[in-house]
Amino acid sequence: MKLLVSALEHSANIHLRALKKELSEDVKFIGIFEKELGEPIVDLSSLAIMGFVDAFKKLRFFFKLNSQMVDLAKEADKILLIDSSGFNLPLAKKIKKKYPEKEIIYYILPQAWAWKKKRIPVLEKTVDTLASILPFEKNYYSKNSHIEYVGHPLLDEIKDFKTTLSEHGKVVFMPGSRAGEIKKLMPLYKKVASKVNKQAVIVIPRHFTHKKIDELYGDLSQFIVTFDAHKALYEADEAFICSGTATLEAALIGTPFILTYKAKKLDYIIAKSLVKLNYIGLSNIMFDKFKNRAMHVELVQNDVSVENMLREYNNLDKNDFLADSIELRDYLQSGSSKRLKDLIEL
Repeated sequence: MKLLVSALEHSANIHLRALKKELSEDVKFIGIFEKELGEPIVDLSSLAIMGFVDAFKKLRFFFKLNSQMVDLAKEADKILLIDSSGFNLPLAKKIKKKYPEKEIIYYILPQAWAWKKKRIPVLEKTVDTLASILPFEKNYYSKNSHIEYVGHPLLDEIKDFKTTLSEHGKVVFMPGSRAGEIKKLMPLYKKVASKVNKQAVIVIPRHFTHKKIDELYGDLSQFIVTFDAHKALYEADEAFICSGTATLEAALIGTPFILTYKAKKLDYIIAKSLVKLNYIGLSNIMFDKFKNRAMHVELVQNDVSVENMLREYNNLDKNDFLADSIELRDYLQSGSSKRLKDLIEL
C-alpha cells in the first residue's frame, strides 16, 4: 500500500513514527515527512516557520508544494493528513476534487472548535475519516460526520508517568522548536536558570544541527544539554516550557511547569482576534472543558519576565499538579496509533 502522507511539523512526525511501528511492513510512505521515515519530496527544515508573518513570506513555496502533493496523490492508495490545517485542508479539497474516489484520513484535526467553526462543514464534506485526538471534539461536528475519537498519541509515545512525588534536583527548560521562539526565550531562561538552586537542563530538538544549536542558543555552559524530552521531564522537579505539544507532554508525565509564550507582536494580535479561548496551553484547554479551570500557569507576551517566572516557580503546588496529571491521563483514555492503523489498513 502506498500512503500519501502530509506531516509538516516536527510534532506530527513524532506521532507518525509511533504509527509506523504499528503499520504493516508493506505500507510505504510517499509525500512530506522526516527523512528517517522514507524518501520525502522536501526537506522539512525548509518548512520551519513561526506565525502568520513568516507563513506569508513562504506562500509561493507552499503553493508549489501543494501542487506536487496533488500530483503525487494519483499513485497513492490512501491519503493521511496530519495537523497543519493551513496547508492540509486546501490540499484535501484539491485531492478530493481531482480524485473523488481516494480515501482521505485527517489525523490531529484542525482546531475548528477554537476558531473558524465554518471549517467544520468543509471537513465533513471533504475528508472521509476524521481521526480526533480530543474527547470533546466530536461534539462540535454533526451526528452524521465520520469522526472518531481514537485516543491521544502522546499516550503511545510517553513510556514513564509519575505516580508519586520525588525530588531529583533538576529544572527543565524547553524554549520550543522554532527559531523565533528560542531567540525570544533563551535570554530569559538563562537568567532564571542562574537563580534556581538546581541543575538546569535544556531540551533541544533531535533534528537540530550543531550549527543551528550554536546560532539559536548561544552559550549553554550553565545547562545540562539533552535531546530526550520525555526522560528529561520525568527526571525533573519543575519545568519552564514554551507553548505547544511539550506542555501537554509535561502535564501527562506529571512535571509541574510554567508556560511561557512570547510571539511577534503582530502575530499575537492576529491570533488573539481569531481564537476565542480562555487558555493557550493544550492541557489547560482540555481541563477547562471537563473541570472548568486551568491546570497550570500561563505567562504570555509582556508577562514573560524573569521576576514573574521565578514568582510562579516558587508558588507551584506539586501535589495538586500530580493529582490533575493523573486525572488528565484518565480523561484521554489511551494512545491512538493502533486505532489509526486499523483505519488505514481497512
